[in-house]
Amino acid sequence: SRLFPSLARLVVSVSPGPLLRVEGQPVSLRCDVTDYEGPREQDFDWTMQQAEAGSIQVISTFDPKYSDLSLSDRVASGDLSVVRLGDSVVELRIQEVRSSDSATYLCSTPSTDSVFSGNYDAGVTLKVIANTLKVAPEAPEPVVPEGGDITLSCNVTRHFTDPTYLSVTWSLRRPGIPLVDILTVGPDGDVVTGSGSAQRYADGGLRLAIRRDGAFGLVVAGVTQADAGMYVCTGREWIHEEGGQWKNIVEKAVEMGAVAVTPTGKGDGVCFVCTLACETFTVSLGRDGVVSNGSPSVGLERTGPGEFRLVVRGVRGSDKGMYSCRVRAWVGGGGRWYQAAEKTSNPVQVLVTQIKPNFAVTLTPSSTPQVTGDPTELACHVTNITHFLAGGRLGVTWEYTPLPGPPGDRLTTAQTSLPIGSLDAHGNLKSGTLYRDRLESGAIVLTRVEPDTFKLRFLRTQDVDMGAYACSVTAWTPSRQGGMEEAAEFLTPPLTVRWEPKRPSLTAVAQRVREAVAGGATFEMSCTVSHVHLQDPGYSVLVQTQDSVDSATRTVLSLSPDSVLQHGGATDPNRRDSLVLTKTGPAEFRFHLAGVQQTDRGFYRCDITAWTKQPGQAWTKAVSAKSNKVQINFQETGPLFAVAIRSDTTTLYPWETAKMVCALSVSGASPKSDDLSYEVRWYLTRLRGGNKGTLLASVDRFGLVKKEARNASSDVSLERTDTHTYALNIHATQDSDSGEYHCQATPWYLSASTGAWTHGAELTSTRVFLTVRFPMWDSLKLPLLYGSVASVSVGLFSLLLGFICAHCCCRNTTHTPRSRNKLMDLEMD
Repeated sequence: SRLFPSLARLVVSVSPGPLLRVEGQPVSLRCDVTDYEGPREQDFDWTMQQAEAGSIQVISTFDPKYSDLSLSDRVASGDLSVVRLGDSVVELRIQEVRSSDSATYLCSTPSTDSVFSGNYDAGVTLKVIANTLKVAPEAPEPVVPEGGDITLSCNVTRHFTDPTYLSVTWSLRRPGIPLVDILTVGPDGDVVTGSGSAQRYADGGLRLAIRRDGAFGLVVAGVTQADAGMYVCTGREWIHEEGGQWKNIVEKAVEMGAVAVTPTGKGDGVCFVCTLACETFTVSLGRDGVVSNGSPSVGLERTGPGEFRLVVRGVRGSDKGMYSCRVRAWVGGGGRWYQAAEKTSNPVQVLVTQIKPNFAVTLTPSSTPQVTGDPTELACHVTNITHFLAGGRLGVTWEYTPLPGPPGDRLTTAQTSLPIGSLDAHGNLKSGTLYRDRLESGAIVLTRVEPDTFKLRFLRTQDVDMGAYACSVTAWTPSRQGGMEEAAEFLTPPLTVRWEPKRPSLTAVAQRVREAVAGGATFEMSCTVSHVHLQDPGYSVLVQTQDSVDSATRTVLSLSPDSVLQHGGATDPNRRDSLVLTKTGPAEFRFHLAGVQQTDRGFYRCDITAWTKQPGQAWTKAVSAKSNKVQINFQETGPLFAVAIRSDTTTLYPWETAKMVCALSVSGASPKSDDLSYEVRWYLTRLRGGNKGTLLASVDRFGLVKKEARNASSDVSLERTDTHTYALNIHATQDSDSGEYHCQATPWYLSASTGAWTHGAELTSTRVFLTVRFPMWDSLKLPLLYGSVASVSVGLFSLLLGFICAHCCCRNTTHTPRSRNKLMDLEMD
């Protein structure tokens, strides 16, 4: 069984549709899948969907038993097949399509991807119509006289059930010649002529004649023997598919009949054209008696009926060759002339004996090189010229033969002459293959300094230029066609150009210009080069480094002969702005390294190569040299830090604010302020000489402040007044804040030698004792005041209370007469 994963990422596409085809014709449906994962070769299933029968399995590339039983015979016979055009492309092919094949064809492929995206299948609709195309031609006249007309009539029809279009093509078949199309009326009404009929159609020799009954007619006027043969009419039915393309869905060819052309004899209606041809020129006499391609020295004339004569005046060597006469017979009809016959005579050979020009050629050196790079100039002189025609010119060709050299050398082992270049009769330069670049750039110059003197000049002679040189001078004379032709050629004996090559040498010296004594300093080194036996060299420089004398060599910077700077593998990409390599003189280079680090320590040197260059050519390596080594060796001491503590006061009263300052200092290789930070911590020891104490607050190197929890009402705060000063403030002091205070600091700095943040040793300050006094009077004045007020208040209250009691309890004892009232008496009793 086959597994179709649920996840896919692919795109399935088929031939664009809908498609309209004719019954009995072959049909191909293409299907391909793109953007898929998994196996390279994909499988495909074809099904057809019809309204009546539903979905029917047609064929599969994976399962041979996939086809429906109703289609198994057609699959077995090959009428239905699937052809793989590639790993992800197939075609469903139907050899003879049937009307029952009309359906929507669905192409699907199993997914082999891991992500769901795209489509699994695609469909195209196919409609099959009946073949109703009919071609009914009318037989032409079987025999037509030469110069007459042939009328070809052909009726092409079909039943119009769908939007299809018709075209008709007339063709001619001759014995031993394949069918040749004459003219086609396309489905869009355009006229397309055959390969040999365009001019004839433009001249009116082919005319269309459309009849009222819809038949297509073609008139072939002014027929010749070439028009005899079997005429064929081909009708085609077309559809206009998506994309604007015409598609031929069916065609039918029917023979119309054979036509014979009877030749026409000479008479008043016949005209002749004579053409005389040689290997070097052609001259003709037209029907109107006008001579074509003639000249004052070459003429053609008619001397009588059927007789023509060629006249050549001032015969030259170029006039030799084979001469022949070709005659064409033309007949007139309908106001036009048509070719009726053609005949060519046997050729006649004409020989011309010519006296060639004579001269002498000598080759002399004007300048010879002493060392490689010197100029070389050779002069080629022409003397004693005789039999040289007026208007003649001289041309020159320079040749070079290498000297014998070691085996394997392509140039020096070849003893055949190599062309350098030549100047033709018009002074045009033609370069040899091996010397083209040097000639085009001007490194080699070919000149004509006088009419009879030519020169070859090397601006800078190379070692490979040693060898034998020769010049060949050619005499050119005017030809019959107006150009120039070669008349004579003379070659000079070879002239050897050779010198004793001297091996170039190179010396490089490195010197320390600025020494790096500490990390972060600047190191500079200069490299001076001197050479022997080199002319105007260019230099490339490699600055190389080694950790030790025996360690591997790494490239820091390189400078090409064209002053192109490149960084090597030993360069940190983050430090490229710190590296500079410049050319400070014609033979001096300077290397600059800013902000040296510990990783930069080691040995440095220059590897210098000398290059030579011909104009217009690339640089050629000559010799190399390595300089002495210069060492970067410094001791990393780092900055020195110190810490001190001070306080505005050491004695204060409760609720006052105490301020203590922790001052840090740095000496030695002091880093920049942006490259320095501190961690500061404050401690309190309540007893003199106690342990480390309690951590009150701290600030890290990023400025983050932390405070410990406090039980008293007082509070602390930290502030940084500058880069090296930190202050501790104690607000609303209490007696519990009395004790010894000290600070600890850890410096962090950006190391100039390593380029990384480095922490220094932990620093501890001296101790400061802070006293919060207990004020006796301040502590007693309130209780005394409260007691006094309370005593006075109690005394006054006692006096007042005694007065009230005395007033109420001590009454008057004077006798008052008693009332006679009995009730009062009883009361008294």
